[in-house]
Amino acid sequence: MKKILFDIGHPAQVHNFKNIYWDLKKRGWEGLFVTKDKEICVELLEKYNLPFIILSKNKKGILRKILFLMKDIFEFYKIVKEFKPNIVINRMSLHSILVCKIFKIKQISLADTEKSLNFSFLTDTILTATSFKKDFGDKHIRYKGNIELFYLHPNWFKADDSIYDFLKIKKEEEYVIVRFVSWDAHHDIGQKGFSYNEKIELVKKLSEKTKVFISSEINLPPELEQYQITIPIEKMHDALYFSSLYIGEGASMASESAMLGTPAIYVNTLNGAGIFKELEQEGLFYIITDVDKATSKALDIIENSSKESYISKKEEYIKKKIDVTAFTVWFIENYPKSVEIMKKDPDYQLRFK
Repeated sequence: MKKILFDIGHPAQVHNFKNIYWDLKKRGWEGLFVTKDKEICVELLEKYNLPFIILSKNKKGILRKILFLMKDIFEFYKIVKEFKPNIVINRMSLHSILVCKIFKIKQISLADTEKSLNFSFLTDTILTATSFKKDFGDKHIRYKGNIELFYLHPNWFKADDSIYDFLKIKKEEEYVIVRFVSWDAHHDIGQKGFSYNEKIELVKKLSEKTKVFISSEINLPPELEQYQITIPIEKMHDALYFSSLYIGEGASMASESAMLGTPAIYVNTLNGAGIFKELEQEGLFYIITDVDKATSKALDIIENSSKESYISKKEEYIKKKIDVTAFTVWFIENYPKSVEIMKKDPDYQLRFK
């Protein structure tokens, strides 16, 4: 039996890999997830009944992350030594890449953010979207899609309108989702979004026009606690799908919204990723760092835009892309021969629609 290990560093990565795991399991593979006890990673893995081991508690602050790195490397090595995977899939986490490199375990790394720490020289193969601006040379394979389409491609995601019951609103009632982040990731250093007062002002103006739900990684100002979204964590994509608008600091949720046909306003100075530019060109995504302009744009969309127009744009966008999960399953099962196939014929991936 072939074995695959998925290294998880962020809740979105559970979604990235869950369908790959389920499809490979049907094909006779055994899989295991290794995760940091970070945000809702563990809760998501439990919700989806995925086999997992907790590597360590997440450490806040760059210095603490560095200090505990050796412990993470040692713990990851012990897990790998016991599980004996044929291949490891990661998002270029240092503990995973180092252990695989030292012990000559095949690894495939995914990347979606150009500003992520670059350990590409240590990994075997890197998969990115065609919109990814960096070039990792001979080990770099590009696919026609994006990270969010691993789990939001129509082949894998069907929205459930029971979300209205969880939101405790009438079916078809319009609402918007606002997202605030914690700003403790390494790539958040020096970046900014909404100030304390700007959060309050944004929600005040939006709530005068429509229903508002807030998803936040940190405690909200007392004035905004009534807007906190309280739904099962696995229902968030349903909530985004039926939402009239997304506005917030979270990049993953902004891109997810765009892939669901919900207009997304991304308010964050960390906005140079190639996928953001691609989605902006498609009319699905707005990068606005000025808070007043972002608020004005949100109000304009609420008052003057139709959701159907964004759904149409999303559908046109997806027609140009592949089923990334189906492609990646093929890529894993045929690795490393799949690398040579893709180098000789990059359009081979078009078989996976």
